[in-house]
Amino acid sequence: MGELAAAIDHLAVEDVADVPRAQLTEQLIDLHWQMARLQAQIARRTGVRLP
Repeated sequence: MGELAAAIDHLAVEDVADVPRAQLTEQLIDLHWQMARLQAQIARRTGVRLP
């Protein structure tokens, strides 16, 4: 979960105008997968099923 928080913080302070589009795309995809992994972990621990 620390990785996810760090990625969010990094994107929050970054001026996206200064980031090459390919790098921004890569960061957003990485953030998406980290969020998906976190959701899966929460679901396993709580017994909640994701659709």
